[in-house]
Amino acid sequence: MKRFNYLPFIAVILLSTFTTGCFKDLDTLPLNDRQLISEQVYATEQGYLAVLAKIYGSLILNGQDGPDRDGDLGGLDVGYSGYTRAIFYLQECSTDEVALHAGSSQGSRDFLFVNWNPSTPILQYAYYRLYMTIAYCNEFLRESTDEKLQARGLLDQMRSNIEYYRSEARFIRAYSYSMICDLYGSGPFIDESMPVGVIPQQRSRAEIYNFAVNELEEIKDKLKLPGTNDYGRVDQVASWFLLARIYLNSETWVGQPEYQKAYDYASMVINSGQYPLASDWRHIFLADNNTCQEIIWPLVQDGEYTINSAGTNFLMKALNNGRMSNFYVTGIGARSWGNARAKTQLVEKFSPSDQIFDIEDTWGDKKADKRAQFFTEGHTKETWRSNQPFINDFTNGYAIIKWRNVNKNREELVPGGTTYTYIDYPMFRTADAYLMAAEAILRGADGSRAVALEYVNEIRDRAYLSGSYGNDISGRISDAELTLDFILDERARELYTESVRRTDLIRFNKFTKGYNWDWKGSDGTANNFLGRDVDDKFKLFPIPDNEFTVNPNLTQNPDFR
Repeated sequence: MKRFNYLPFIAVILLSTFTTGCFKDLDTLPLNDRQLISEQVYATEQGYLAVLAKIYGSLILNGQDGPDRDGDLGGLDVGYSGYTRAIFYLQECSTDEVALHAGSSQGSRDFLFVNWNPSTPILQYAYYRLYMTIAYCNEFLRESTDEKLQARGLLDQMRSNIEYYRSEARFIRAYSYSMICDLYGSGPFIDESMPVGVIPQQRSRAEIYNFAVNELEEIKDKLKLPGTNDYGRVDQVASWFLLARIYLNSETWVGQPEYQKAYDYASMVINSGQYPLASDWRHIFLADNNTCQEIIWPLVQDGEYTINSAGTNFLMKALNNGRMSNFYVTGIGARSWGNARAKTQLVEKFSPSDQIFDIEDTWGDKKADKRAQFFTEGHTKETWRSNQPFINDFTNGYAIIKWRNVNKNREELVPGGTTYTYIDYPMFRTADAYLMAAEAILRGADGSRAVALEYVNEIRDRAYLSGSYGNDISGRISDAELTLDFILDERARELYTESVRRTDLIRFNKFTKGYNWDWKGSDGTANNFLGRDVDDKFKLFPIPDNEFTVNPNLTQNPDFR
């Protein structure tokens, strides 16, 4: 399959000196004025593809030049502002999975203690990145109408492809709005039909939800057939997956149970056969994961064209640290930062015998559950020390070694490793569809418990390399063990650090109350590491404070006023 490279747009942008005229609906965003494009870009089909590449790239790149230079979002920290890094803070560092030791000036302690406010810097990066991506999509859709193509003499030439391009832009816009719905609830809304330069009005959570769903339902058959698009671009399966995810969360987001639809679309993903489960869970997170068929929508990353402090480069360097390269092959040598650590609740999702790192078995081949990928040498299991407040000691808590910048042959790309990672970021993958389908059945969808059990056990067979995946000890569960709580824990084991955990905990009504973890609700003082219930308002993030200075049409989320 042809690989979709984000490089063409970078070349366009570096040759341009254009300003904000084409993007007047971005005037309320803190944008870098070098990134905007001119009429000249749309003079050829290649130019349209370049803009489409920028739309995709806006979710993995963080600026016009790498590493971490000339940021997309002017005035904001370039490294923090990359989307995949920004979403990791919101979805992982606010939960039972990851304790972030660094970034206190950005508000990381607010996330650790689940006590953020509209001025917490770290919550604004995902907000502005998502709205920037939405604005790119709107611009592309305005400039790709039949009338615009006809006027530019491109309609006949592009007739066979333009519907695909437009549908992909609409898909990414729907994804972005679905994340606004999930994270912030309500927010400003603008699409390509609105007058350029208008200050957006706020839409309710239900309105944003309905827009995303209606867009996806309308375009799902207009995208390329399963498995036929370039690698890195979405097809129909991606739309089914996103619909399954949105419908699974529908009751939480808008009070409307849609578990049957969630099951139907998750089943379509599974039954398409185009994205089968990888033969080994560990292969999904390696430098050659572009050969892994399970990834439905990857964000393409490599160590040459997408070098920045976001994406999988962030995941590798935050979750590892330099000294660990003395014990196993990281693929980036000793270049890691080591400022993010597993909380004890995540570690304890696995059996005690699987938790400990073995220097004679650095890939965990001898473990039962191969997903238990922690580095424990010289680390405490706890994220705290007795009689001390929370401190920036990167040995407090196990390191996570799920992501490795090596190939399936377990060798480095170059001796000593590369400076930046070559691991593509798996936005959507099929194992999640299996677990969504099983959960939907248990929540009332028209499917048998036997089917739900088989879906879960298929995931566990792969994790344990048993059944059709190998001859190791089985990890299968019985029907009596299949509960919603088990599925929540299984999602943690399968998907940790993939930025879905907060959404999962809220859907299971275990985010603010009824289930607690290290430092939740704490003030960080000595011996105050035990989690406690927090206010339900934290099920949403507030709209960033500085947004209200440029958009008078907004109202803050409840209880953050």
